[in-house]
Amino acid sequence: MSDMSTDVVPFPGEAPAAGRRPRVLAVANQKGGVGKTTTAINLGTALAASGERVLVLDLDPQGNASTGLGIDRRNRSASTYDVLIGDAPLADVVVPTSVPHLWLAPSTLDLAGVELEIGQTRDRAFRLRNAVRDLASGPNGFTYVLVDCPPSLNLLTVNAMAAANAIVVPLQCEFFALEGLTQLLETVEQVKSTLNPDLTIHGVVLTMYDARNNLSAQVVADVRDYMGGKVYNTVIPRNVRVSEAPSYGKPVLVYDLKCAGSEAYLRLATEVIQREKELTERLAG
Repeated sequence: MSDMSTDVVPFPGEAPAAGRRPRVLAVANQKGGVGKTTTAINLGTALAASGERVLVLDLDPQGNASTGLGIDRRNRSASTYDVLIGDAPLADVVVPTSVPHLWLAPSTLDLAGVELEIGQTRDRAFRLRNAVRDLASGPNGFTYVLVDCPPSLNLLTVNAMAAANAIVVPLQCEFFALEGLTQLLETVEQVKSTLNPDLTIHGVVLTMYDARNNLSAQVVADVRDYMGGKVYNTVIPRNVRVSEAPSYGKPVLVYDLKCAGSEAYLRLATEVIQREKELTERLAG
């Protein structure tokens, strides 16, 4: 694992990965409170700790991913809003975080009005895809872009799905988990048929698991039965350190590397990398 010090790393320059398009993973679920932003932040950090060069792209007007990575609202002079309305290229809004190999494209509340501004344009669903492609063609060397989507199936989420190679679905271990998952899968199928035929579900990550609660175990069993191998082996436990970390502007891996939540996200990153490796091998074969 790479050094988890908090020294600020400069914006990436020419890198061995330059020329390779980054894998774009949309972290999406229309339900709120399922651990979506927490997963985007900490999976991104864990991938960075594994040596990947990661961009977290905050597409939620609430901006919780930006706050959770320590970027104060007063320091967000340019944001993903500027990218979507065409006022700035994505490379110009990217800022370094305190985590080595991890960068952020921050969000502001302006995003809440973006649908009114671009909703009538012909390319409204492809603004993010075009921005990411422009970024990928430069010398930035990102290997992963994680898009933190808002908790709704609006134009912002559609932009993320149109730009993504695959979707990571955080799913809380609660009674209505499968109901929300079904709605999301229907949206994914609509996006595949109209905007992005190559879109896939990368995996479902079960979050907020409580081993003391029989319902949590039942939800895990039901989701695995429904989604099969699409469910990651790693389950993210309910963990107080994970909940505390955002208030300090830190991923949990920086806040408390040894806690159960950090260890779980490191395992999840290993699974993500392994699935990517298997995909590459299948395509090559």
